[in-house]
This record gives sequence, C-alpha cells and structure tokens, in this order.
Amino acid sequence: MVATSQPPLGTPPSAPDDEAIDLPGAAVLNAPPAPFALAQAQALLRQHYGLEAQFSPLSGERDANFLVTPHEGPRAMLKISHPLESPLVADFQTQALRHLAHSDPSLPVQRLLPTRDGADAVLLPCAGGQTRVMRLFSYLEGLPMPQAPRSAAQRASVAQALARLDRALSGLQHPASRLALPWDIQYAHRARGLLRHVPDPARRALAERALDAFESQALPRLASLRRQAIHNDFNIYNLLVDPAAPERLSGILDLGDMVHAPLVDDLAVAASYQIEVEGDPLGTMAEFCAAYHAVLPLQSAELQALPALVRARLAMVVAISGWRAARQPDNAPYLLRNNPISWARLQALDGLDPARASAVLHQACGLAPL
Repeated sequence: MVATSQPPLGTPPSAPDDEAIDLPGAAVLNAPPAPFALAQAQALLRQHYGLEAQFSPLSGERDANFLVTPHEGPRAMLKISHPLESPLVADFQTQALRHLAHSDPSLPVQRLLPTRDGADAVLLPCAGGQTRVMRLFSYLEGLPMPQAPRSAAQRASVAQALARLDRALSGLQHPASRLALPWDIQYAHRARGLLRHVPDPARRALAERALDAFESQALPRLASLRRQAIHNDFNIYNLLVDPAAPERLSGILDLGDMVHAPLVDDLAVAASYQIEVEGDPLGTMAEFCAAYHAVLPLQSAELQALPALVRARLAMVVAISGWRAARQPDNAPYLLRNNPISWARLQALDGLDPARASAVLHQACGLAPL
C-alpha cells in the first residue's frame, strides 16, 4: 500500500498516457523486489528475537520473506517490508492482527511474535532515507488452495471464513486505512486506460463492458453502503486448506492490501475467484453469497451492487496484470497467471441482466428484492 490522494467516488475516469497512469499507487506495482541478505536476516533475528534458526527464502511479490525453523519450537515467518512501503502501512497490518487476536482469537490468521523487548516490529534504516519494517509471525501450516481440489463445500468454507474475518475487523480504525490502493474496487474505472495493453479487441471490449457496468450499476451506490476495514485480497493464493480435508479452510494470509471500503467489496473480491465458468456462474455466486450471509447478513443494496463489483474486479485483474506484463516482460508469465481464468469468468458473466442477478442473489439469501 502507498499513500495517494483519493478523488471523489463519482469522478469520471481520465485518459492517462502510457507513462502517467491514473491509478492509485501505480508506482509500487512496478517496483522491483527488494531482496535482503539471508545472513543479515539471521543476524537480526538473533539480535532482536534471541533465536537461532535455519532460514530459507519464501516467495513474495515485493517484501523479503523467510521461513524460520528454530532449533526448538514451532516454525515462524520473518517479513522485511519493501523500502517503498510506509511504516504506517505496515503498522496498519500489525494493528489489524492485534485487533483480530482479541475480536476472534480462533480465526486462522498469523500471530505477531514480539521481540525480546516486547515490540511488534523493528525499524531498519536503509539507503535513501527509507525504512524497512521487520516483523516475525507465526507460520500457518496447510496446503495452498490452488493445489487442492475445489468443491462447493470448500467455497462455503471460504465464504464463511471471510464473513467471520469481516465481522472481526469491524470497528478497526487506523490512519492508513483510507490510503488509496491500486486494487481498490472503488476506483476500478481508473484502470480503463490500462486496457490498451490488451491486444485482442474482443477481449478489450469484454473488459470495457464490465467497467461500464461498474460505472452504471455499482459506482453510484458505493457512497451509501456500509464501510469498514476489509482484507481486500481474499483470493485462493492467500488461503490454506487442511490437506486431509481440503474442503476446510485452515489459514488466511496476507493483510497487505487492507483498506477502508464498502464491506461488499470484500465479498466481491473473494467471489471473483470462486465463479465456476461451466454451468451456472450466477448460481455459484449466489451460493457463495448465501454462505457469507449466514454468518454476516448482507443488505439488499449490497446484493444489488455485487455482480457489477465482481465483474469490475475481474476487469482490474486483466487490465493491471496486462499493463505490468508489458513493462516487465521477463516476469510476464507470473504476472499473467490469473488471466486465462479471469477472461473466462468475464465471458461467463458478460451480458448478465442486473434485475435477474439481483433477484437470484436476494432469493439465495432469503431477502426480498428492492
């Protein structure tokens, strides 16, 4: 997350040129990784946490992450933030974890492990006057969801876990929660200019129709919807399941995209990764909503906005990843890994009738449509 000014929600999209992208926090998306020497990380762990451990690097898009295996005790994860990330943003994640530990202690999220002095984090000065934040977290065991078989029971488990998380995050306040993010669906229309990097005219038009639906069906409603701190990236790559029972969610990762936004945006992000392109995609969305609604009841206005928000999120995925891949061709396969299924889901939802979608979602949740 990076700090940027936020325009009013109704501001129409501008037409950015190829270098001046009108997307909140766009610069951080193209920032190269900032590696950290393993030996130096080990020394810092020893100094600040009093731990001797084996280290191995973990994947991370920008931060430096290490799996820590102490000589005694459970495994942990050492995270050293990217120099471009403000310590204020890192503290938002820290305070969220502290908040969750009190509001719903049984949620399967990481726990902060304090330093020898009882601190939540260590600030590491680096070149250029920037600061990196070092924190130690508990390590969540489990099978990454992309490696597990998918099922209706698993989708229900995901929806219920998200509802619990959102309920637990309610009431969390932090100065960083209102910073603008590139992945904030509230500003999906500002990704329209990035679609120039989609070479296929038919696909480009498909994504543009999704953004048209967002602007006409969701954007005018957003200001009136209930808002709070949300996870904002509840995708399958941030979820773990029990290897022996893959329908059961066992871990929730990565609070790095948290933002203060309409509550239903969190559901839209999660649902966009659960849509079945074969059969009845709207039915899949309805089942997902019903499972969420059973834990945290949804409001009628939220259900009316949801389908357009889901399509907007999918359009953002193909727009932002295509733009990034055009600037980072060596990393294009990784950046575009979600594009084929996102295009398929956009196609499956193309032409969705808003009235029918609203009726199906309301019926699934046992609500009377407006």
